[in-house]
Amino acid sequence: MTTSAHQETIPVGNGVEYDFREFRSTQKEVLNKEPCQHDHDMNRGANADCGERECDPPREAGTLKGLPAACEDSFPTALSMRLTMVRRPDRLPDEGLQEVLRGKLRVLEADSGEVTALFSELSARLLSINGEEDVIVVTFKTFEEIWKFSTYYTMGFLGQCMENLLLDQEFWLNSLEQDDPGIEVSIQEETLNLMYKGILMQEGSFFGSCSANQMFDSSTSGSDLYLEQGDIGLFEPPFMGSGWTVQSLVDGARGTKPKPSLEPVEPFHQWFLKSCPENILVGSGKLAYDFPFQFAVGACVTVVEYDACGPDELSFECGDIIQAMGLLVSCFEWFMGKHEGTGDIGLVKTCLVKPTDSLCESTDTFLNKEDRLLLNNDEHTKAETIALLNKTSKSDIGTIYKLDLIELQDPPRETNQNGPYNVSLSKREELKSKIDLILSELKGTSSLSPQEKEPCPDNNPSEPGEGDGAPCFIVHPEEDSPSPDGFISLLTFLNCRDYKEEFRTLYDHSLQFRHSLFSGHADDEELVSYLGVARETARKKRLFWAQSRVCFLLGKMCARMSKYSQARVYFEETLSVAREHFTDMLLLISIYTNLAIIYLMQKNTEKYFTVSERIAALLMGIPNYICSTEKEPDIFKYILKKAILAHNKAAEARACFLLAKLYSKLEQRQNAVPFIERLQILTEELPGACAVIPSHCYLALGKLYGEKYLPHLAMSSVRRASLNPCATLTDCLCGIGMVLENAPRLYGVGKQGVSVPTQVAPYLSRALSLATGDEDHALRHAISVCVSQLFQKHGMLGRAVQHMHALIERGPGMSLTDTTDMLIALAWLHICNRQHHQALDVLDSLLSSTPENCTTPREGVIYNLRAIALHHSGDVKQASHSYQEAIDICEEFDFRHNWAVALANFGLLCLKARAKGLAETSLIQSVEFFSELEDEDHEVNFIAVLLELGQFYIHEGQLEKGKIYYEWALLIALKLNHSECQLKATRHLCHLYRMVFPDEAQCIIYNEHMLNLVRKTGDKSQEGEILETISLLYLSLGTERAFRSALDYTKRSLGIFIDLRKKEKEAYAWLQAGKIYHILRQNELVDLYVQVAQDSGLSTGDTHFILKLLEVAGDVFFNGSREREKAVSFYRDRALPIAVKTGNMRSQLRLSNKLAELLMQLRLYGGRRHQELGPQAKRALDRSYQRKVLGDHLNERVAFHRLATLYHCLGQYEMAEHYFLKALSLCPSPLQFDEETLYYVRVYQTLGDIIFYDLKDPYDAAGYYHLALAAAMDLGNKRSQLKLCTRLATIYHNFLVNRELSLFFYQKARTFATELNVRRINLSPDQNFRSTSQYKK
Repeated sequence: MTTSAHQETIPVGNGVEYDFREFRSTQKEVLNKEPCQHDHDMNRGANADCGERECDPPREAGTLKGLPAACEDSFPTALSMRLTMVRRPDRLPDEGLQEVLRGKLRVLEADSGEVTALFSELSARLLSINGEEDVIVVTFKTFEEIWKFSTYYTMGFLGQCMENLLLDQEFWLNSLEQDDPGIEVSIQEETLNLMYKGILMQEGSFFGSCSANQMFDSSTSGSDLYLEQGDIGLFEPPFMGSGWTVQSLVDGARGTKPKPSLEPVEPFHQWFLKSCPENILVGSGKLAYDFPFQFAVGACVTVVEYDACGPDELSFECGDIIQAMGLLVSCFEWFMGKHEGTGDIGLVKTCLVKPTDSLCESTDTFLNKEDRLLLNNDEHTKAETIALLNKTSKSDIGTIYKLDLIELQDPPRETNQNGPYNVSLSKREELKSKIDLILSELKGTSSLSPQEKEPCPDNNPSEPGEGDGAPCFIVHPEEDSPSPDGFISLLTFLNCRDYKEEFRTLYDHSLQFRHSLFSGHADDEELVSYLGVARETARKKRLFWAQSRVCFLLGKMCARMSKYSQARVYFEETLSVAREHFTDMLLLISIYTNLAIIYLMQKNTEKYFTVSERIAALLMGIPNYICSTEKEPDIFKYILKKAILAHNKAAEARACFLLAKLYSKLEQRQNAVPFIERLQILTEELPGACAVIPSHCYLALGKLYGEKYLPHLAMSSVRRASLNPCATLTDCLCGIGMVLENAPRLYGVGKQGVSVPTQVAPYLSRALSLATGDEDHALRHAISVCVSQLFQKHGMLGRAVQHMHALIERGPGMSLTDTTDMLIALAWLHICNRQHHQALDVLDSLLSSTPENCTTPREGVIYNLRAIALHHSGDVKQASHSYQEAIDICEEFDFRHNWAVALANFGLLCLKARAKGLAETSLIQSVEFFSELEDEDHEVNFIAVLLELGQFYIHEGQLEKGKIYYEWALLIALKLNHSECQLKATRHLCHLYRMVFPDEAQCIIYNEHMLNLVRKTGDKSQEGEILETISLLYLSLGTERAFRSALDYTKRSLGIFIDLRKKEKEAYAWLQAGKIYHILRQNELVDLYVQVAQDSGLSTGDTHFILKLLEVAGDVFFNGSREREKAVSFYRDRALPIAVKTGNMRSQLRLSNKLAELLMQLRLYGGRRHQELGPQAKRALDRSYQRKVLGDHLNERVAFHRLATLYHCLGQYEMAEHYFLKALSLCPSPLQFDEETLYYVRVYQTLGDIIFYDLKDPYDAAGYYHLALAAAMDLGNKRSQLKLCTRLATIYHNFLVNRELSLFFYQKARTFATELNVRRINLSPDQNFRSTSQYKK
């Protein structure tokens, strides 16, 4: 793979150019322990080979792609697919969408299970994914895989499969109003061809086409084998130094040649020819006849005189005009013609005619009046689609109360809230008037009497007429055989020259005539005996057509009983009986197909080929023929073989169509798939040959793919069919049904299933635009409701409202109940979209239309929604009244579910009004009602109420109660197996155990459960954040085992952040891993991880982020117990200069303080480091002064204290005393916290020690000790008082010589010593004591 298209160096904001390639290589070096790394490197190698293969030298003449036969390794083994986001119809790349696509590919690099499953469906094998290059690399093991893959690529399925895999559900909704964005897949077709040839060479023999006229040394006859350019043969590569071997498919002759000039036939032809039995494949006579048209219609003129050899042929004189019946195909020996002079119809040899001016190439591969539907009964009617959509979008909006959790929901996703659905006041009035008009009209129609509403029944229903079916003849046993006159009715029925519809069961392969035409026979033997007598009777009475048909039936019965020789005799007699031309062409083709199958089974290939040629001519001229035997595919394969060998694509398309129809009739639908695919490709290639509806071909494929559980291919086929500009409403409705069936299967791997996939949105939108008839009211209503629900589910509430408004403008055309439910749903949409006044308009209209003296449960639903709208519009009083109305209706009808919801809503309203007692009572009563319900429909609302009640108790400080309700909600969600509810409950518990009631172990358990839930949703970003949280929780446990677990979770989050290109998160994850390695004392990895973290941060180019990252990197060593000196370079050499350059005063102060503290603790006071201490401390003091302007006294006090400590350590005691007193002067007065008092104790004690021990001034030292003692007494710190009283006793006893005070402080010290179990108090001054000893470690 190459990276020339990407910027190799990037600016980082501080004038440094950073080499991104070096950074990525460093990342790979660090993560080389990941299991996928070996595969990734191998795939890169495969791509490199693929890239080199594109630069191969031109092929050598006379060889397969110019490569020696032994050089199989020289063929490429990997194929690169480049994915590009484009906007149709111009197919222009979109860089913004392309970056989104790259992000998806990066995520799949680490978790490629779904991609592997997709390419398995596409008959390819995934090697690697390169998100940076937008490339997916695949390979193939067999030529069949290449054939299927290339077929899907040619049909345009690859891009659509990628869209279904890579694009979010919201994409399909957003694409409705965009320029139809999509993914375009491009491959190196030359590379694919080389892979195809390489696999064929490995597999051995294959079918190839001669690329030049050439001679082969014959191995079967004395003369050489001559093949012309384009001739197809079976080639075998050289073996053990021998030459190439070829077998001609015309006569089976073989020949050899060292280096033949050939090209493999295309993959479909390869598969088909290899699947043909040898007796069909080899030996077919002349491939094509000398005729100027390949696929012609019109009239031709005879060139010789010809006498018919049978009743199926035409006799003619030289110069007679013959009109081609159907199609005249040059690769077949015969065609079906009509004599212009006599009007007779029969078979004519192609070589005996020449074209007239009216003869021309046909642009249509199908016959007039031909049924072009490949599958039967596969169209969805409007009624079926309406029922399906109503079932899919079924809602309880009109019966179940809604829980008021609007404030907890995410806001609408539309960024532009000034669209057409944010209506003005005038629009609101207009909409309200329209709703009132609709409701009044429906109310008037609903008040009609039953007699007016119900249509009058039809007193004369149509009944099928008697005797409409075919006659039925009774079969008598042989001993009771009737006289010849008893067969008259049967023979009269059969003795008809022309075809009758009643004959269909006679010719059909199912042999239904055994029971539909005949009755009274015990088994097939009795029926055969009966037909044998009927045959003899017809022969004696010279009823030739009856005799022919009876012989045909006898032949079919004998074939059924596996008496093939006897069956052949009967079929041949059927042909010989006729004395005049056949006009029942369906009988003729049925005879020929049965005969051909018997000839093939008896290995009489000569007669098989002869009869098959006639069958081909009849099939080119007879529309809607009747399948007469289940083995007919063997005959049709011969026809397709002839078309392939003659390179006649139009005939090939016709043969594929016939084979697909045949397999459909035989209920072998999956066998029809390759031929439908090939038919579709040929239909698009042939100019003007699109008379077959393309959408039907794709719909047929979609249905077959769905039956084979290939959802990606099924969805792609349906999309090509239904979204075609020429698609009809029926096509769209069929597509809707298939999408609803197959789309949920796309999310069976790694994702949570969806009930209504958004992939159906384009089909619904297209169907809505086509459903313009007055009879389509119900269809428009079902589609609009379904589309609106899709938008609502994905947070696009404005567009959901827009569709409902459009439905109202068109007029719903539904019943009063359905219209009321639709308007209730519209009101709920307005509430969710924060349009409470519009919702109130709709709800008030509904309330005004309800009967005054009759209360209904639906009225309670309206009151509940009205209360929610009033609640969020600020009218709490009116909202409480509406809730009370809703509760009263529930109590009247004893509907406990709605009662519980209304009580919960009322409780939430009371919480907003800060009536906590009433809120608690209502919520608890709601929980009691919910817990008494037995059905499962209420449990989602029950969980939400439990969480709200638990949160209420948490806020009130009743943690145990809150935890109980949280865990109750989680248990119900687990029982329900509802992932979303489990996620909500688990989040509440995680927050409880982390922020409110810290418990790391419990928090880890719930976070790991939440991690499993998030994985099912496929949200990688959230998964990475949870992994990061779990890592921090393990780190806080403080054990080595916990540290290693934290490291594992950190690395997992790091992989996700790398895939998502979240550079800041990635940098912090690298740093976190380095920190854990530092704790684990694995020093060799710490520097590496910290360095990669810096590189990742530099690649963002964000100076402020880099500053924070460098400081955190220094903190890794600063907060540790080892190698603390490494923090100096991060603070002083890297972070501090950036902070100065950017003017970040807060960071400068913090860094200066850390540097001063670090340098002091390291005891590096000599040389250059000694000179650094003062400037760093003074810098901190300067920054603190600047911060003081902003009111930050604490930082100034810290700076004074640190500077005092520095001078103390340096022995400059007067300066130390000065700055300590400055720090004390900044303390707040009066003191607010014990920590501040303790600070007074320690600082005054330190000052006393400095004055007493270092400056030798006991008088001033006693003053500081007195101040420290006063603070210690205020704090109640006995240990500090003991120490200070001892110091004061020592001073007064030894230096100030005040016996009274000395005794007083000594007695106080003894009292504290007794309480603290201190055995001895020494009043002698310690001559070795140093005041700086407190700073020593």
